[in-house]
Amino acid sequence: MKIIQYLGLGLFVIALGIFTLVPGLSKYELSADDTVIKNEYHAVAIERAAKAQGLYDKEYGSTFDLSAALESVFDAAQEDLKKRAGENGENIPEGTDEWDYKLGDWKYSEYFTPEMFRDNSIGIVRDKPWMFFFLTIGLGILGGLLYILPKFLPKPGIKHDHIYHSPMTRGLTLSWRVVILGGTVIGILLYGVQKMYGSWFWPGISALVMGLITILVLVAQNSAKNRPAISASPRFTAWLGMLTGAYLIGFYIFLYWAPQHVAGWMVMTTPLSKILNGGEASQWFVYGLLYTIVILVMGVRMISKYRHNNYQMIRTGSVMFFQTAFAFLIPEILSLLNQPSMDLKNIWPLNYSFFFGSNIDKLLEGGGLGIFMLVWGILLVIVAVPVITYFYGKRWYCSWVCGCGGLAETLGDPYRQLSDKSLRAWKYERFIIHGVLVFAVIMTGMVLFTYFTGTDKIGPLSSNNVKEWYGFFIGAAFSGVVGTGFYPLMGNRVWCRFGCPLAAYLGLVQRFKSRFRITTNGGQCISCGNCSTYCEMGIDVRDYAQRGQDIVRASCVGCGVCAAVCPRGVLRLENAGEDIASRAVEKRAIHITEDQIGIL
Repeated sequence: MKIIQYLGLGLFVIALGIFTLVPGLSKYELSADDTVIKNEYHAVAIERAAKAQGLYDKEYGSTFDLSAALESVFDAAQEDLKKRAGENGENIPEGTDEWDYKLGDWKYSEYFTPEMFRDNSIGIVRDKPWMFFFLTIGLGILGGLLYILPKFLPKPGIKHDHIYHSPMTRGLTLSWRVVILGGTVIGILLYGVQKMYGSWFWPGISALVMGLITILVLVAQNSAKNRPAISASPRFTAWLGMLTGAYLIGFYIFLYWAPQHVAGWMVMTTPLSKILNGGEASQWFVYGLLYTIVILVMGVRMISKYRHNNYQMIRTGSVMFFQTAFAFLIPEILSLLNQPSMDLKNIWPLNYSFFFGSNIDKLLEGGGLGIFMLVWGILLVIVAVPVITYFYGKRWYCSWVCGCGGLAETLGDPYRQLSDKSLRAWKYERFIIHGVLVFAVIMTGMVLFTYFTGTDKIGPLSSNNVKEWYGFFIGAAFSGVVGTGFYPLMGNRVWCRFGCPLAAYLGLVQRFKSRFRITTNGGQCISCGNCSTYCEMGIDVRDYAQRGQDIVRASCVGCGVCAAVCPRGVLRLENAGEDIASRAVEKRAIHITEDQIGIL
């Protein structure tokens, strides 16, 4: 069996290597007809600059070469229009808005899209897309399954398999964690200045808020010194895990902020895209396809590992189904039928753009199906979340339906033991995740206000700037770059635990008005620590079990892995609790000393 697994691992590494090289295997060539711009002033200026710099009918060796040439042309056209407009705009044609004439920085991504890079690629990937599809994605699936399927042969049950000794899964020391996380955050904030067209306002506000949270946690709540003795945090650094994290972080940076450089992947997956939605592959089709395949393949691994527990197998099957059907196939097929499409399981505020004016208009213009989607999305927020969470806790969504949770549970399962169980981390968690929820609510309120009033500003703040910063900092940097890229570094639920505003909303309902809890039988606990080790949400479950205290935490996603790995049946997931107000403080463990017998 080891030979089969080594073969599968080798095939996967080869597939990953080819996949990484694909974007660099194409060349690019533009003609004047490829830069179709509706604004006549911008079109003339860009064409004039392009001809002056010899942009057209020239072969470029990579997306970086073409991107540099386009940036040079754009800068020249921008400067040309600025001069022609005059120092005070006196030469702008009458009746023309200033920025309909001048060329704003934000127009670059609108005019020079990733799709333009995709459509103008030439070379072997363009000529043989199916071959590269099977050499990358197909071979990767085969290699992954060959590595995973032999895991079904041994006797079912949890085996630690040296999770704190493997160079892939043992995580980061605290010092490494601070350096990498701090460096990533600083880099994102500095890049955010560029994304906000040179404005330091929102990056500065974000840095200020993070500084205040740090002061509150370390100083006001004295967490600089008071750290718990019980923690499953790793003591060694995993170099393979760090390389994996770096690869994932790089992937998300290119996907979100430099998608022109993944044009090769778009070309490679276009034949499949045409079958599913009738059009060329976009960066989001590539992402959705990879996301779904990863959940399916790693879902098989999840089932092999936890096949002794029916709850885990059904739950894993559920996230595999919802990701494949609701998040990927149904939206693609709706696009093929020229109908409005969206992920029907994605709920605001996780789906932060649901109430954007452009999305509301699209749904209203989509006829009966579009109006159904709009009503469906609103009902999910105001009815489904509180009602279903009351009966089943947040697990109904976070562990059974959500795509973010599905990726964390499957791809991220090898790293679940890396979640920080310290009291300090819990305090950071509560401040940050509820802060993101407040930000999402304020941003959505501003967007709806401007949509119904027709104005872009509320006082000095622009709703466009607010939603742009939220999309960059929370929707991309936090949920993607850090949320997924840090799986091998800080555990698989970094986003769900610290950043997801929907998890915060669900958690508030679960904590105060839900029948869900994890009950404990402290008399059976042998303090092995499996439950705390495997808790992806950073809950020190063993501490609750030793005290005989029910686990009612807003962060608990009810994955049930703590119960699945307990050798004594100490933990049980239940939905029957009526004592909502007192159940989190009741302790039932009997403590016997020489002097007395009492409740611990």
